[in-house]
Amino acid sequence: MSTAPAAASIIEQFSALPDPRTHLRKNEHKLIDIIVIAICAVICGADSWTEIAEYGVAKKDWFADFLELPNGIPSHDTFNRLFSFINPEEFQRCFSGWVQAAWKRSEGQVIALDGKTLRRSYDSKSSKAAIHMVSAWAAADHLVIGQVKTEEKSNEINAIPELLDFLDVKGCIATIDAMGCQKKIVKKIIHQGGDYAIAVKGNQPSLFQAVDELFGGASMEKLNSTEFDFYSGETADHGRHEVRCCFMTDNLDGIPMRSQWEGLRSVGVVISDVTINGRTTTACRYYISSLEKNAAILAGAVRGHWGIENSVHQVLDTAFREDDSRLRKGHGQENFAVLRHIALNLLKQEPSKLGVKAKRLKAGWDNKFLRKLLTGL
Repeated sequence: MSTAPAAASIIEQFSALPDPRTHLRKNEHKLIDIIVIAICAVICGADSWTEIAEYGVAKKDWFADFLELPNGIPSHDTFNRLFSFINPEEFQRCFSGWVQAAWKRSEGQVIALDGKTLRRSYDSKSSKAAIHMVSAWAAADHLVIGQVKTEEKSNEINAIPELLDFLDVKGCIATIDAMGCQKKIVKKIIHQGGDYAIAVKGNQPSLFQAVDELFGGASMEKLNSTEFDFYSGETADHGRHEVRCCFMTDNLDGIPMRSQWEGLRSVGVVISDVTINGRTTTACRYYISSLEKNAAILAGAVRGHWGIENSVHQVLDTAFREDDSRLRKGHGQENFAVLRHIALNLLKQEPSKLGVKAKRLKAGWDNKFLRKLLTGL
């Protein structure tokens, strides 16, 4: 992602956001000023509307160099009220436009789609369920490229097609866990010009049983034949040692209703042996895929998928304290999630070896560093 035009691009892309205050005769603060202040504040460590407003006051002179600020810095109530009213679909559309304008999609890029529950977003008084966000992660470029909200994890089945509507997956490999192993989802990916590698579990019992029998019933002699492709790799880091073996075949004779899974060309298994402190655990995962028989590519796609857990979900919890957020008013929580993703993208593109939390602190202390995050200069 080229970050040089980032600041101008943010103003350009989010200026198209419809203002929910159209019913008011006069607005004291420009919408784009509020958006930019919020983005910068979240980059610099703000995790609530009050903290965003306080940051704006502290940096008022700096913002005055490039924002109009006709009536100074908005109050925390203004930030809270406005973001609770902003249409989250329109906000997401602007976010996607910002990413797509700068993201140079590479052929074969892994795009991981996965969900995360914002645990403190539930409201028992109004019987409001916790928000579940489904995000798309471009693994090689370390970018969140889209997200949509669903009220429950089970609704990921409906949320993933909505998310795909925001994305350009042409030439990319979409990876999804077993919840997304649905015929309508693979069809949508194929029709958009992408490939898929999707986990198979018990929610598709006939398919799972057939793949399990295909690999479980194969002898080592058969697995080592030309009918199967094989790849192995290992990693060791911080006391964790993992050995991964992947077998893949394009012989689908034993797969029931295979013609109903659009684009299906192969199935595979990834066997992982993970050793931590002398204790080894083994996991066996099955996948359906539109890819040609190439175990190395499948293994890479599967490994790339887990980057969304380590590089997005875990970072949002540890560096952004997302699971502690208690925002509940209107669309505030959902829109704040987009602010976090914007901040995460900009922080991830900065090449120093500092962690995300340290970069947030440094951006708050050093306007030059913040400007570098926003402009790449």
